Amino acid sequence: MSLKYYLVGLFLLSYFSYSQIYFPPSQGKWEQKSPQAFNIDEAGLAKAVNFAKQNEYTGEKDLRIAILKAFEREPFHEILGPTKKRGGPAGVILKKGYQIASWGDLKRVDMTFSVTKSYLSTVAGLAFDRKLLSTHDLLIDYIWDHTYEGPHNSQIKWEQLLNQSSDWSGTLWGGHDWADRPPLKGTIDDWKNRAYFTPGTRFEYNDVRVNLLAYSLLQVWRKPLPQVLKESIMDPIGASSTWRWHGYKNSWVTLDGNYMQSVSGGGHSGGGLFINTEDHARFGLLFLNQGKWEDKQLLSTEWIKKAISPSPAQANYGYMWWLNKKGTDRYWEGVPESVYYAAGFGGNFIVIVPEEELVLVVRWLEPNKMGAFVKTVLDALP
Repeated sequence: MSLKYYLVGLFLLSYFSYSQIYFPPSQGKWEQKSPQAFNIDEAGLAKAVNFAKQNEYTGEKDLRIAILKAFEREPFHEILGPTKKRGGPAGVILKKGYQIASWGDLKRVDMTFSVTKSYLSTVAGLAFDRKLLSTHDLLIDYIWDHTYEGPHNSQIKWEQLLNQSSDWSGTLWGGHDWADRPPLKGTIDDWKNRAYFTPGTRFEYNDVRVNLLAYSLLQVWRKPLPQVLKESIMDPIGASSTWRWHGYKNSWVTLDGNYMQSVSGGGHSGGGLFINTEDHARFGLLFLNQGKWEDKQLLSTEWIKKAISPSPAQANYGYMWWLNKKGTDRYWEGVPESVYYAAGFGGNFIVIVPEEELVLVVRWLEPNKMGAFVKTVLDALP
């Protein structure tokens, strides 16, 4: 073999091994690489980390107080699930799976609020992959109690609960659909006696309906959703044993003679997913690699494509993942439209940047600073 072909072979071997995604072991240290290993400007990346540290979420660290203050205009709002005082700013940046930057306590378990929704969507994806449901099916064909009865609610499909366009009307665990983030104008009577929108035609961010999705998935899986997530996703990706997924004190049901809790899709009334930063990063890495962890396809590429596709009623929202689309109110200037992310109250984010093979996990960053943070990270790339 000539020296020329030998050198070309070495280059190709090096290139393909270098381009592979690294998956951290379930036990042991997560491998780190210098930003320079990927030709990333180290000073530029440090600038992004400092930005995250200097722009900490300004709300109360006692999250019970923060929640009650944030949703004080909602009628009958109360804390029904556990809460926890939060830690300080924390985060990690992955390139091809390797940690190239981090800050704060990566192992501290904190509330993560509506980032929980993206985990809930994933549980729906697992049901889809196992053919337990089809997104185009009506819920009334699966849930035969009173939940989806009536001329309006009986029209609702799984995909409309997933993209928050169902306009379901009712009360669940003491929460009224109309009382969750009510309009800025009008009175309780106006909100209660509102006009209905045809399912699929109007987006409304509404935690009562997200909790309804969790309840409906519980009816399909017939076992606690945290158990489904643990067995099918969190254990295979090597997540820690410290995360917890809570519901409310009044969200218990009996299925097949077993008493189990229907979990919440966020921390709006307490509860939701309590998790550390590294476990979030593992979850994000699974999505970066199209649902495959090492040699195991845990979640289908078909589901991920559905989950991150724009919804008919909201161009920057998929199946409980936010999308960075121009012309929408959440567009991050200077950040690719292919970027998608999970977002929660108080500045909790898991951001996937597919073409750069990046995962960004951020805790307790002032939410309106997140776009600038992502742009600063990208500016450091070659």
